Amino acid sequence: MEQELEQAIGIRIRTLRMDKGLTLDDLATASGVSRAMISRIERAEASPTASLLARVCAALGLSLSEFFAEEGQEASPLSRRQDQQVWRDPETGYMRRAVSPPGTSSDVDIVDVEFPAGAHVSFPPHAASRGMTQHVWLFDGELEMTVGEIVHRLKPGDCLFMPVSDGHVFHNPGHAPARYCVVLARGDH
Repeated sequence: MEQELEQAIGIRIRTLRMDKGLTLDDLATASGVSRAMISRIERAEASPTASLLARVCAALGLSLSEFFAEEGQEASPLSRRQDQQVWRDPETGYMRRAVSPPGTSSDVDIVDVEFPAGAHVSFPPHAASRGMTQHVWLFDGELEMTVGEIVHRLKPGDCLFMPVSDGHVFHNPGHAPARYCVVLARGDH
């Protein structure tokens, strides 16, 4: 199952890159990810981390939710839990569930995340994400969000708003998984 997902991710990146007329070098320059790594991912020889995949998606003009939406899937206003795309970051165990109905014309994506105790994911500043914003709404556990030089300590019920392009760090300093929702809005990018 994991190998099938790696192959699907690789095929999707290659297809999107080629549809946009981008070479591996073009995508590497736009995303800040090495040409060699993109090539390895496209061939399913490497599993992208959450940070790396987010940078590639932003360079392709997509959110992670758009990236994981099934190609050619008929749009429906209803997204049933059993049909929602789930992906696990191979590095941290971070698990994301795309909650939003795929294929709609909405500029908003909703993602349910389970973030393991002690996990740490860094999303560096990236111009390709300019215009995207997100709300991070914590349901359970603890979450430490670093945006620029400011560290925000979230407790259940807290919600933090931030631009995606500025870069940020997610950290779970607790002893239990953190569960939160990300509401991502795409602006002009």
